Amino acid sequence: MAAEQLAAKASTVRAFTRRHPLRKPFPDHLPRERVVVEAPDTCSCCGSDRIVKMGEDITETLEVIPRQWKVIQTVREKFTCLACEKISQPLGPFHAIPRGWAGPSLIAMLVFEKRAFVRHWSEDNGERQHQPLNRQAVRFAREGVELNLSTLAYLVGHTTVALQPIHVLIEDHVRAAGCLHGDDTTVPLLARGGAKKARLWTYVRDDQRWNGGAPSAAIFRFSRDRAATNLNQHLAGWQGVLQADAYGGYNDLHRADRDAGTVTSALC
Repeated sequence: MAAEQLAAKASTVRAFTRRHPLRKPFPDHLPRERVVVEAPDTCSCCGSDRIVKMGEDITETLEVIPRQWKVIQTVREKFTCLACEKISQPLGPFHAIPRGWAGPSLIAMLVFEKRAFVRHWSEDNGERQHQPLNRQAVRFAREGVELNLSTLAYLVGHTTVALQPIHVLIEDHVRAAGCLHGDDTTVPLLARGGAKKARLWTYVRDDQRWNGGAPSAAIFRFSRDRAATNLNQHLAGWQGVLQADAYGGYNDLHRADRDAGTVTSALC
């Protein structure tokens, strides 16, 4: 009886040919290191030395070189003049941070790992690196370089000062647009007794899909609260079309007696 029930449940499926998985080729921009296996001098079958090359088979293996640390010693030689006894010496090298000891690549890596938002080229979303300074300090120590957390924070703070001129140019470019997209989101703010809820404001210029050829850009502003005074300060002197949600803090921008003129509202 059990055999009859199993036979009734059995079904016939169409035969198919299983495909072998195809490995995606490695990117072309990666450098190739050619390692040639030593060829035999004689035929492996009859022992004759009358052999000629007829082709080759190549097997590719993906490899990585671990991160390397180094100290660059910039030597400035001193020269003295036998005639006037004056000392001559070339000027020192440029530092991203005045009188700083960290190289530009180290500073860029530190800030990128902490703050960078990587957008996928084939998608509209992205992901954050999100490597806090304490985690980076632990990784550096494992690689034989011990840097205090306060030292890394010092580098990040001076980096913001060094990048300030670029930030001003981006802000001027965004504010020159006649239409902006505005929004805010909550961010944790470390404080005594626990984290507080602060705000991160974003203003985006993106006209490429509509009627402009200017590159897209965004500026970010931080505030400890969501008061309307923050918006008035961020968009002071700007006039145009603001696409945002129905938050009441934008109402002051739409007043007819506004100094810079009325900001037109375009709800999301």
